[in-house]
Amino acid sequence: MRTRGVSYMSGVHEPDEVARIMRTIRDDLSCTSVMVVDSDVDSLVEAAAIALAEGLDVVVRPHPGNVRARAALEHLRTAAVAAEGLRASAPGKVTLIVGNELSMTTRGIVPGPGELSRLMVILRARALLRRRISRRVDRLLVRAAEVARSHFGGPIGYCAAMWEEVDHGPFDFVGVNLYRTGTDAAGYRRRVADLVASAGKPVVITEFGCGAQVGGDVRGPGSFLVVNWLVDPPRIKGGVDRDESVQAAYLAELVDVYDDVGVDGCFAFTFCMADFPHRPEDPQHDLDLAGFGLVAVPPDDFANWRPKEAFHALARAYAALA
Repeated sequence: MRTRGVSYMSGVHEPDEVARIMRTIRDDLSCTSVMVVDSDVDSLVEAAAIALAEGLDVVVRPHPGNVRARAALEHLRTAAVAAEGLRASAPGKVTLIVGNELSMTTRGIVPGPGELSRLMVILRARALLRRRISRRVDRLLVRAAEVARSHFGGPIGYCAAMWEEVDHGPFDFVGVNLYRTGTDAAGYRRRVADLVASAGKPVVITEFGCGAQVGGDVRGPGSFLVVNWLVDPPRIKGGVDRDESVQAAYLAELVDVYDDVGVDGCFAFTFCMADFPHRPEDPQHDLDLAGFGLVAVPPDDFANWRPKEAFHALARAYAALA
């Protein structure tokens, strides 16, 4: 694969800490690229600039939040202008994402006031909503591509959800958040291979990963659902145990699949999830096992993150391709 990557949700980390993370991503994970995600464009650009300074290619993925299409396009315009400034200083090293799983993240495509409620609607009525989702997302993507091309001179792409059937024609590559779920590993491999064979342009797996838990490799993107989010504080549901080796094996296996079938690049999800803190002394509230972070983050102590088994497995898999 040309691109070996990981996503990073920049948040409110200090510049020195961001630089430390980017060096870790470059040197210890053997990544060539980082996908920086943020709602705040200033924070997004700051983290991306630090990544570029540390020698990484950067994929800029603005996240406008729970807004309707018009506001999402305006947020994209602001991000595209800022990304063009980055590209001008680092030609050939910056890519812009125009949206991520728009049927879930943008209000108005399917019913629901928030992302989680819309996801539940999609999962329960996917067959009935398939045409509606494709039609509405495609219309929005045409407008998003126009906004991006008007303000940004580098490659652009879209991160499609697993359930979305969209037209990637306006973009420079086919981007899909393609998690493996269930137990049919051979079926997943065929799906990726078929995508590569039919795409007509480079394929990038823009998200893949699972939680560090028994059964996480089967749940895939549903790993976070082992938490009861309706209680305060949220707690792990009964019968779910931590197992970092599950997450590690899952990531290594998928990297091998992608390289074997000709995927152009992939981005593991994700470097850290500070809002899923690791509490080894309190298994019922050890939210890290439900998150997708490659590193475990103690509560209120981000600087002391710890690489998990998944970190080391991904590092070995990427180093073998370097």
